[in-house]
Amino acid sequence: MRVLAIGDVIGRPGRRAVEALLPNLRQEYQIDLVLANGENAAGGIGLTPATAEELLRSGVDVITSGNHIWHYKEIIPYLEGDYPILRPLNFPPGVPGKGHIYLKGALVVNLMGRTFMSEIDCPFRAMDQLLEEARPKAQIIIVDFHAEATSEKNALARYLDGRVSLVAGTHTHIGTIDARILPQGTAFVTDVGMVGPEDSVIGDDAQAAISRFLTRMPHRLSVGRGPVIFNSILVEIEPGGRAVEIRRIDLRLEG
Repeated sequence: MRVLAIGDVIGRPGRRAVEALLPNLRQEYQIDLVLANGENAAGGIGLTPATAEELLRSGVDVITSGNHIWHYKEIIPYLEGDYPILRPLNFPPGVPGKGHIYLKGALVVNLMGRTFMSEIDCPFRAMDQLLEEARPKAQIIIVDFHAEATSEKNALARYLDGRVSLVAGTHTHIGTIDARILPQGTAFVTDVGMVGPEDSVIGDDAQAAISRFLTRMPHRLSVGRGPVIFNSILVEIEPGGRAVEIRRIDLRLEG
């Protein structure tokens, strides 16, 4: 199986880049499964039913998320239904939505970190419990770990090495150069990156972000403009679940 994991999609520029670039990528690399983190797809923060539908029409199979998934309340019924939209698995019991989905012969899981983020349930133990339930139903297991700290991402990947096929970090919007296969066969990258404006501060208008840092005053951030970078990773996985290749695919779409 060939899996493409797309970094955090930022607003309209990110959605436009996915629509423009993904169909050709799917055909060129014969991709079987595509996941994209969509928690910033609507105006730079949150996800709406309309923006989710747009990503799915563009060829995304599963939309993952993170701490911004609750920004628009109208998405909640979509999390509860059959739509392939995930919220982090390790939210406490009773939270709407689902944290994993079986699709195209794979189990796709969404987790969220706790370091420098919300105090939610432990992602390590939440994944342990899911793996007990999932085996042997799923051999190919894909994890989007939405987390801030590189140490937490690396620790989880090492913890799951040999038990899942891929751990793809998201959330920081900055693609890392450490894509590799760990000793027991799990593919890992600390952060996939983003699909958003190149001339920006992690997707936001650069001057607005600078002003916020200089003044410490609340300031509404807007999505940047201009050429868009498209960060993703492509992973090839054997039928038993072991990753055999991981590579970055980083593209640029003129604005």
